[in-house]
Amino acid sequence: MHPQTIEEIVEEISASLVGRSVGSTLQLGALALAIDFRSRDKDYLLLSADPSLPRVHLISRPQRQLEKKSIPLSAFGQAVRSNLAGSKLMSAKKDEHERIVRFNFQREEETGELQRRVLLAQLTGRSANLLLLDDRGHVLQALRSLKGEGQQIGEEYAPPASHPDERPEPTLQKGSLSSLSAAADAFYQGIETARAFDVQAATAGAQLRQQIRRLKKLQKHLQNDLALQGDPEEHKRFGDLLLANIATGERHGDRVRLTDFYAEGAPIVEIEIDPHISLQDEAARYFARYTKAKRGKQQIAARLKDSEEQLAELERKQLVLEEIIVARDEAALATFKQQQSGEKKSPGPARKKQEAEKIPGTRRYLSSDGYEILVGRAAKDNDYLTFRVARSHEFWLHAADYPGSHVIIQNPKRLEVPQRTLIEAAQLAAKFSHAKNDSKVNVHYTQRKFVSRIKGAAPGLVRLSSFRTMTVHPAEELERI
Repeated sequence: MHPQTIEEIVEEISASLVGRSVGSTLQLGALALAIDFRSRDKDYLLLSADPSLPRVHLISRPQRQLEKKSIPLSAFGQAVRSNLAGSKLMSAKKDEHERIVRFNFQREEETGELQRRVLLAQLTGRSANLLLLDDRGHVLQALRSLKGEGQQIGEEYAPPASHPDERPEPTLQKGSLSSLSAAADAFYQGIETARAFDVQAATAGAQLRQQIRRLKKLQKHLQNDLALQGDPEEHKRFGDLLLANIATGERHGDRVRLTDFYAEGAPIVEIEIDPHISLQDEAARYFARYTKAKRGKQQIAARLKDSEEQLAELERKQLVLEEIIVARDEAALATFKQQQSGEKKSPGPARKKQEAEKIPGTRRYLSSDGYEILVGRAAKDNDYLTFRVARSHEFWLHAADYPGSHVIIQNPKRLEVPQRTLIEAAQLAAKFSHAKNDSKVNVHYTQRKFVSRIKGAAPGLVRLSSFRTMTVHPAEELERI
């Protein structure tokens, strides 16, 4: 990004996010993060360390869309989540004369101490990186492992050496859009869309070329096999001649002289034979060769014809793909790829997922670390939530020794659930129990696989084969979905 563009976008970020607390952190590809600040405008802070497209700006996306696009957090992403979750953004500043942006965070710990961290976006082309610094300016974690002084974990941070040969970035104008972040988002999305189109087109083209090479190689083998079959009619003719000359044929080792009664002038011909078998058996061998060669030629001819038709179809598809690439028609390319892979659209799974999102009889919350927490309402809802919705590896919670709601921490990606999220879920379990007015409540927690129904008991009553207990105060402080 151009330094002037960075400076203006940082001003937008400051106006929108300073003073807000960090919610969930999502990894959008290997080199990009999106951080939720629970803003009224549903803006996320996007940070990318892609050397070809390093950038930082606000994006507006539905949470579900980002979650669908996200991948499991890298070590850096996990460090950002654990260090910044619940922290307040105190300031966002660009270093003078540098394409470096520092986001300063502060969080009050349970001990009352203030933890200060800096999330640093190094938007410097080939040395682009995201780094997490402590309050002394030392590197705690880095997204990319780069060489250079002040870039390694444990070192005091120092900007990377400049590369004068790097191409200058264009400045962006917001034009008719609402903000420069929106303009940057549209600009970089356009580049990413074009790149994705090029990659998909190149992949489709490579697959076609590979299929064509395989077909041409097959045709070459079939032609060789066809030549090895010999002439079936010649095999039959020699068989007939051997039978006609059983009494008169002159054998000389592995050769025999025969009178060709079927040719004009009845010339003498000489053919190769096995010296150890009779002429009658030799004739049978030639007839067998005739049958095999005739059948083989028919089969090979059919396969050659089929391969030629396939080759013509692939070459036609190549022309179609070339037209799609020239027109840069994304919809046509998607259809082309779908036809190539033989996939068919099936609305069934999408509808099933949509219905699954509407879980009846539950309250839904979002933890500080971005995990969805489900809380059952009535006894039947608890039973449904535990035994129909929860996965075996997901955490299940319930107030100890008191009637109350079943609580599930959803974890579809099987990540390690942070302690903060466990505590928040336990507080909900305590809040929605008969012990909600107590100052401290014991809450059992375990994985769903250790929870079973009690035979003959009313819905919602369960048995735990293994569990642990924590003590919390009842609370409902999380964002309700």
